[in-house]
Amino acid sequence: MSKRANQNYSPAARGFTTSTFPTLIRSAMKRDWHGQEHIPRTGGVIVAGNHLSYADWAAMALFVHQAGRYPAFLIKSSAFNVKVLGSFLHACGQLPVNRGSTDAALVLQEAENALAQGECVIIYPEGTATRDPAQWPMVAKTGVARMALATGIPVIPLATWGAQEILPYGTKKLHLRPRHTVRMLAGPAVDLSAYAGEPLNRDVLRAATGTIMADITGLLAKLRGESPPASPYDPAAARRSARQEAAAQGTPEGSEETLNNEPDGDNPRKAMPA
Repeated sequence: MSKRANQNYSPAARGFTTSTFPTLIRSAMKRDWHGQEHIPRTGGVIVAGNHLSYADWAAMALFVHQAGRYPAFLIKSSAFNVKVLGSFLHACGQLPVNRGSTDAALVLQEAENALAQGECVIIYPEGTATRDPAQWPMVAKTGVARMALATGIPVIPLATWGAQEILPYGTKKLHLRPRHTVRMLAGPAVDLSAYAGEPLNRDVLRAATGTIMADITGLLAKLRGESPPASPYDPAAARRSARQEAAAQGTPEGSEETLNNEPDGDNPRKAMPA
């Protein structure tokens, strides 16, 4: 695991997690994991994966740990304000995402600093568990591309499938028996050479993000043995479509029916940049 020149974590806290959590995680799931050799043993690296369930965190942490790296997750900053939990996250060197910042570069500043110091940073580009009805990756945020292009750090794509059976998104009920199999597949670093030296404007970031998500989706297709949709689900388009449908039917905007309805709509899938 990496040795950061200016450690902003507690080696004791990390030692506690690596000696305790792997056994607990292994007891909660069966594993069918491949591609760990693609994660470099030293130096800064970004691991980007799809997100299905809060149980993904445990599976990905163990996957990365078994590849010889300590996982530093990007976590919403509000979690660091929770008593006990926040202190523990800081001690382990986890990374807050300051989504309230108006400066996009500042949102990822701590993550970029960690990468420069040799950390293995874990990110879910979608920002939350997918809302795609078929559980394919949805349209992602551009933070992962911004980090990669700004630092030159490689992005390792990682697909996961099965954790949603252990802890379905939106519930708090664990399904630990019988043990479910979590499948994971990592691939070689995403080829972002087409964007090297380009300005980090919206079009470049969206295109680079699309390239990263295409690799993740391709790996997930192999795990599932299915063909992915031609374009990723766009929750924003689905919400717009729901509002338009509600207006056409005379349903008051903001009503419970409208808020709970996220139909496929006219165009809920946005074309993925080539």
